[in-house]
Amino acid sequence: MTVEIERKFTVKKLPENLEAYPCLIIEQAYLNTDPVIRIRRQDDEYYLTYKGKGLLAREEYNLPLNEQSYYHLRTKADGNIISKKRYVIPIEQPEFTPSYRAAHAFCTEASTASPDLRVELDVFEAPFAPLIIAEVEFPDQEMAEAFVMLDWFSQDVTNDPAYHNSNLSRQIL
Repeated sequence: MTVEIERKFTVKKLPENLEAYPCLIIEQAYLNTDPVIRIRRQDDEYYLTYKGKGLLAREEYNLPLNEQSYYHLRTKADGNIISKKRYVIPIEQPEFTPSYRAAHAFCTEASTASPDLRVELDVFEAPFAPLIIAEVEFPDQEMAEAFVMLDWFSQDVTNDPAYHNSNLSRQIL
């Protein structure tokens, strides 16, 4: 079992030099939203994903699909198909709450090691444009809860189910 631990944020401004970061072209559709069963095309890779219940942390299983299976399942999807560009942006020196920094050596100025965190910046295409969501995945819940959002983030929407892609897929447009 894999547990995805992730926080989500709205964005007040895009980072500079966005085109310098790796970019994935993603299309995804939902076969079911409770439980979440999703298919995704990410560039030339295809997946079937099961996601359990939860907002900050939840079970996640990814299974590979081939292109033919993806397009076959896509015809059976409910709701909106979501298309987006995902920019992968490393977080050079993540910030954490003072109590977390005090308890973890990598958070001190003397330490050069820091957790390998990155922003997955999703820039949605129509019909959801201009929606932009930043996601940060963490190795554990304690780190996720202690993370201080970056200055270009606007609002923490981790606990707002409206920002889950599965719920976007069900919106009537």
